[in-house]
Amino acid sequence: MSKDPHMSVSDAPAPTAPSRPAGGPRISRSRAAVIVVAALAVAGALLGVVWSVLAPPIHGVIALTRSGDRARAYLGAESDHFFTAAFMFTGLLVVLAAVAAVALWQWRAHRGPVLVTALVAGCAAAAGTAAGIGALLVHGRYGSIDVASAPVTPENRVFYVVEAPPVFFGHTPLQIATTILFPAAVAALVYALIAVSTSRDDLGAWPPVETPVYPPVNPHLPPMVTPPPQA
Repeated sequence: MSKDPHMSVSDAPAPTAPSRPAGGPRISRSRAAVIVVAALAVAGALLGVVWSVLAPPIHGVIALTRSGDRARAYLGAESDHFFTAAFMFTGLLVVLAAVAAVALWQWRAHRGPVLVTALVAGCAAAAGTAAGIGALLVHGRYGSIDVASAPVTPENRVFYVVEAPPVFFGHTPLQIATTILFPAAVAALVYALIAVSTSRDDLGAWPPVETPVYPPVNPHLPPMVTPPPQA
């Protein structure tokens, strides 16, 4: 069979893309993981904004002592807000992690270890973005306290200040890492508890794995293994 010499390259039939399996998801599993991480990072940024509005500031005072030194103190129980603000930040992240785990379970086609990994990475990213946005907003709102430049004089020995609430419980790397990773651990735990409650080995994900059904054992059939002869 000879080819038509007048046929151009543009007339040749274009290769067709492989069709999606019937009933399969429209989004690939890797793309779904990227969507999960990006969505949680955006949610973390919004959570940082919410925390910056709700977190209580710390009211204090800078005083000039009789010896001429500058002393810094907190009014009443205002020092408790250091713990309250950090605890509120962690609590908001835990709520976000639990809600994200339950919501992600509803994406049935992609249930499995890939999305669990994306969930953990996304919760850690959400904690990081929330901490960055929240700290930036509160420090922009309340500023930084410079004890050396406080306007205290022998005539005016007291100067009242308002300090920005902290994001973390402390400044050590372990404390910061714990705050970032704790919501991710909670999300993985919630997802795992939901997974163990399902009766399907494939978690209902795509592609489905059918469990073989074995016929019931007939008690009247002879045993497969012949018992040893009795003496």
